[in-house]
Amino acid sequence: MTNHIFIESVKNTPTFKKRFEVVERKGIGHPDTICDLVMNQISIDLSKIYLKETGAIQHHNMDKALLVAGQSESNFGGGKIIKPMKMILGDRATFEIGERKLPIRDIAIQTAKKWFEKNLRFVTEDNVEYQVEIGVTSKELQSIFKNPGTLAANDTSILVGYAPFTETESIVLNTEQYINSKQFKDKFPESGEDVKVMGFRDTNHVDLTIATAFVDRYISSENQYFQRKAEMLQDIDQFLKKTYSMKTTANMNCLDSKNKGISGLYMTVLGTSADSADSGQVGRGNMASRVISPSRPAGAEATAGKNPTSHIGKIYNVLSFKIANEIHAQVSGLDEVCVWMYNVIGRPINEPKAVIVQPFIERQLHDAEKNQINEIVENNLQNIHEFCNELISGKYTVA
Repeated sequence: MTNHIFIESVKNTPTFKKRFEVVERKGIGHPDTICDLVMNQISIDLSKIYLKETGAIQHHNMDKALLVAGQSESNFGGGKIIKPMKMILGDRATFEIGERKLPIRDIAIQTAKKWFEKNLRFVTEDNVEYQVEIGVTSKELQSIFKNPGTLAANDTSILVGYAPFTETESIVLNTEQYINSKQFKDKFPESGEDVKVMGFRDTNHVDLTIATAFVDRYISSENQYFQRKAEMLQDIDQFLKKTYSMKTTANMNCLDSKNKGISGLYMTVLGTSADSADSGQVGRGNMASRVISPSRPAGAEATAGKNPTSHIGKIYNVLSFKIANEIHAQVSGLDEVCVWMYNVIGRPINEPKAVIVQPFIERQLHDAEKNQINEIVENNLQNIHEFCNELISGKYTVA
């Protein structure tokens, strides 16, 4: 397998040393992230049912979904839902095992309902309608799963991971995670789960633009809204100063306008813009890194919802980051490393056609370091079955 591993040292400026960097993070209540996480959970649940019923994962891909925004009327002290959101669940699955038919439609809807109940405090069953457009998988793709041993890739693609995270990426990710933490929600229950953080770094200063959907039932007036917004920003500023050495500034809900009442405020009924303003779609949210970093290389595949045992769009998307992190941690002197993984439909997933490792280093790599990199890659490929099982268990967050 080593003859398919290519090591190409590069002398590019690593991301953290560049003057400018832009990073975005869409939180758990953002419509795009909702689509990613719901569909990924459906894939996990289907995988577990296939294992229970047949002893093996069957062909499915749950990476197509659209969350159509509903219609709501926000008001101080609490508004109302006029039209519920609609979630369209799509793509392909195996419906029959021998003569047994599996209730794929019911499984998908129940999983989605449980996800909303667990993750979005104010969304109830009445707030979401479901339209299931999951079709029967093709016999050609289904045949991949009838062969014993390592599964073949069911797509041709190239994916890429990198390491390490820059401080800007960490700031953006952890700011959103903090705003959506129980600690923050206990202090500011009016902060909805629909949070988006954009970070722009110029040298050693990160400017954060934060969008937070306020929940109208907790806000009685325009003055209270702006007071609580200022208190949130102060709390976030304290979190950033306590956690990071890099200078940061933050602004929130920049479209807000005083003296316009409800129309000048970012208010929602359910804590997500999907209740009225914004629709969502799989693949438009965070990358496998859990952020969106335009300064970094990126593959063309959405990770969420793809089959965890045969679709390299999921497997390599996550595995490339794992390999990159291990290489950066174990091989000294690397500013940054990128790992590209390429394979062709029909080839075993543990035998990619090419793994290209690009260490960012000023000098030439020693033979011992190249051997170390080869060993890390080989070890991950040899243990790809265990890695796929970890994907099925939900160990890796994909959005």
